[in-house]
Amino acid sequence: MDIYKINDVGELIKDNEYVGRGIVIGKTANGKKAAAAYFIMGRSANSRNRIFTEKNGEIFTEPFDASKVEDPSLIIYAAVRQQANNLIVTNGDQTDTIYEGLEKGLFFGKTLESRCFEPDAPNFTPRISGMLTFENGDFSYRMSILKSIDAEGTDCARYGFAYPSKAGLGHFIHTYVCNGNPIPTFQGEPERVMIPDDIDAFTATLWNALNEDNKISLWVRYVDLATGEKEERIINKNK
Repeated sequence: MDIYKINDVGELIKDNEYVGRGIVIGKTANGKKAAAAYFIMGRSANSRNRIFTEKNGEIFTEPFDASKVEDPSLIIYAAVRQQANNLIVTNGDQTDTIYEGLEKGLFFGKTLESRCFEPDAPNFTPRISGMLTFENGDFSYRMSILKSIDAEGTDCARYGFAYPSKAGLGHFIHTYVCNGNPIPTFQGEPERVMIPDDIDAFTATLWNALNEDNKISLWVRYVDLATGEKEERIINKNK
């Protein structure tokens, strides 16, 4: 087993019916850009009734058809926000928790101590979060997963990961291992994946690999480390 293997993220996803929501963060192969991506999938009509929208550089999940929304509490939120030199990406309203904590001077991990997995028994969907911190023409990044410690949801297990940026290397964390009932939650460390130089190639790899029935939306952003210039792509299955 090669523990340092860098995987093709498309190969990790393509035969998996349901990986849930996923975050990828890393640096392009040429070392010139930071990359971040977030996608959502859904099995229920309520979950599938969503799109990504961009407002002032922030990304939100919103209903595609507002008349069909059943319960907005776990599906409508700010997924991407910028706080000073920190880019926050999460799968829930903990985006705001992290943002507000950073504003108070708290560290990334500390901001999440008040949060736990989602209250959607029996799945107890994990809260996954990522943050890129830009400084001195480069960046580092952190990832977190908050998940149930047992099948009954009696308490929360908290895992945090910190990475320096390395050319061509990214990390991929997602909420579920695969489909199931209940759905098994993500296990182990974030998976090591390749980050290509071309944002369109990366976007296509992710979108095309996601299960056709269950994929909903994808956001990808590349940031030039020398100039700060941003490239962004959003794909919504609902149009």
